[in-house]
Amino acid sequence: MASQDRLNAALTRVGENAPVPQRSTSLLQVDSLSVSYGPHEVVTNVGFELSRGKSLALIGESGSGKSTIARAVLRLLPRTGHAAGRIAFEGQEILGLPERRFRQLRGRAIGFIPQDPGNALNPVRTIGAQSMEAAALVDEPSKAIRKALVLETFAQVGLDNPQRVYDSYPHQLSGGMLQRVLIGLAVLPRPLLLVADEPTSALDVTIQKRILDLLSRLQQDLAISLLLITHDLAIAAERANSLVVLKDGVVQEVGSTAAVFSSPASAYARELHADVPALNPDRYHKLRDPGFRFLDVGKAPKIEVNGITKSFTVDGKVLTAVDDVSFSVPAGTTHALVGESGSGKTTTIRLLLGLEQPDTGNISVGAEKLTGRSHQSLRTVWRHLQLVYQNPFTSLDPTWTVEQLVREPLDRFGIGTRAERTERVREALTNVGLGEHLLSRKPQALSGGQRQRVAIARSLVLKPDVIVLDEPTSALDVSVQADIVEVLLSLQASLGLTYIFVSHDLALVRQLAHTVSVMQRGRIVEHGSVRDIFDNPREPYTVSLLESIPTGAGTARAPSPQLRRIMSQEKIA
Repeated sequence: MASQDRLNAALTRVGENAPVPQRSTSLLQVDSLSVSYGPHEVVTNVGFELSRGKSLALIGESGSGKSTIARAVLRLLPRTGHAAGRIAFEGQEILGLPERRFRQLRGRAIGFIPQDPGNALNPVRTIGAQSMEAAALVDEPSKAIRKALVLETFAQVGLDNPQRVYDSYPHQLSGGMLQRVLIGLAVLPRPLLLVADEPTSALDVTIQKRILDLLSRLQQDLAISLLLITHDLAIAAERANSLVVLKDGVVQEVGSTAAVFSSPASAYARELHADVPALNPDRYHKLRDPGFRFLDVGKAPKIEVNGITKSFTVDGKVLTAVDDVSFSVPAGTTHALVGESGSGKTTTIRLLLGLEQPDTGNISVGAEKLTGRSHQSLRTVWRHLQLVYQNPFTSLDPTWTVEQLVREPLDRFGIGTRAERTERVREALTNVGLGEHLLSRKPQALSGGQRQRVAIARSLVLKPDVIVLDEPTSALDVSVQADIVEVLLSLQASLGLTYIFVSHDLALVRQLAHTVSVMQRGRIVEHGSVRDIFDNPREPYTVSLLESIPTGAGTARAPSPQLRRIMSQEKIA
C-alpha cells in the first residue's frame, strides 16, 4: 500500500513538474528562421506559431526542410548546421540559450518522437534499460518508482503486458509496439510540446491509425501541443489544427487545416492535394481501366496460384506463413496483395518468384509450372518474371553506374551483342522517362524517384511479361509516388505487362490495381475486383483496413455502421 501511495505521489509530481502554462496562448513561435549547412541555405525565412494544446503540421516533400526545422526547434542540428532567426518557447528565446540551459528543456518540456524506431533504439540493450534513461528526466530519486512510472506509461500508450515489453529487446517487438515505446518515453516527463517526425511512415495503415489515434488522445488528455512532421497531406489534414506547406525550405502556404485542405491557395499545395491517393482514387482511371478488357473474355490467366501452403519452424514451433492461398491474374492486369505485416504477402511473392517452394499447391506463370523445379531450371522463367524491390536506396549497388545496373540482367543471361545490349538499356530508360545523360551516374547522384525508375528499367530490360512490385513506392514522397504510378500504368498500357502489386497502402491499391486479395494470418479472407472490395467489403478485417485510410475527414473515427453490422452478424452466427 505504501509503495502504491509513493507511485501515486510520483505521478502527481510528474504533472506538477511540467512547466506551468503562462497566460499567453502561444507556446512556440518561429520567426524569420533560416538554416544553413555550410554555405548552402536549406530553410529560408520560415515563420509560424503553435498555440497551447493545439497541433500544427509541417508538410512537404523530402528536401522541403520540415525535418530541419524540427531539429532546429530541438537544437539537434549537426555541427555543420547553423540556424538564424528567432525561436521562442513559452516566450523565451531558445536559439541563443547555452546548451546547458536548453538541455533542461529538451526531453522534459519539449519531447521528440523520431521517425524510425529501429534506428532510435539500441538493438543490444533491453527496452527497460533504455527506458530508465528517459525516466531519469523525472524528478524522482527512487529507481523502483521510476520503473513503475515507465510501466504505467507503457500501459497508457496501449502496450499490453508492460513488464514483458520492459524486459524485451527491440527485435522482439513489432514496429507498432516500438513506436508506442518511443511515444511513451517522449510523454513520460509530461512535456508541453511534442515534436513527431514522420511517426507512422514505416507502419501498416491500421497500425498507423492506432498510433495517430494514440497521439491525438494523449494530446487531449495531457494538454500537449503537437508539432507533426509529415509528407502526407491527408494525415496532416486529419490530425492537425493548422498547416505549414513547405517546398525547398520556403513556406508556400500557412493557414488553418480547413482552409488549406479544402481550398489550397498555392500551386504547390494543390499539387500535393492531387498527389494523395486517398483524395483522388480515380486519378489514373483512363490509364488503368482499359485493363478490364482482359477480365471478361475467358482468356487463360497469366498467373495461377492454386492452394499453396508454406510453413516454417521457428524456435521449435511450426508457423504457417501461407495457408491454402489461391488466386489468378488475367494477362495485362494488376493484382494486389494487401494486408498487415505478418499477413503472408512477402512469403506468397517469394513462392511466386520461385525463391521458396510451397509445401503443397501449384504455381504457374503463363504455360510454365514453377513448383517442384530447381533454381537452374527456373532461369528461363525468370527472364519473363521480374521483381522491383521496395527500397530504391538499398536495392541498387552504389558502386555501379546506371548503365551497368540496367545492363546487368542482359549480361547475366547473355542476351544480344554489346551494341544490342546498349540499345536495350537506352530503350528501357526511355520507357521509364529517364534520359541518356544519366547513364554514367551512380545511385547517390540520383533522387529517390530516379532511383526507382532505374530499378523499373532494370526489370524491363529483359522484356518480361510479369513484374512483381514489392511496395515499390513506400520509400517515396507522394508526389514522386504519383510519377512512378503513372510510369507503371503507362508501361502496362503500352506493353501489356501483368503486375503483382504488394502494398499496405490501400488508397494506392485503389488507384493502381484491377483485382485484389486481402490477406490475414496467411489466408485470403476476401478476393475480387478493386471496385467490389472497396465499395462492398464483406469481412470485418477488410472494412477495418479501409477505414484506416487517412482521408482528411476527421480524427479517431468510430466504426462505421457497415462494420458494426458485420460484427453484430458474426456475433449472432
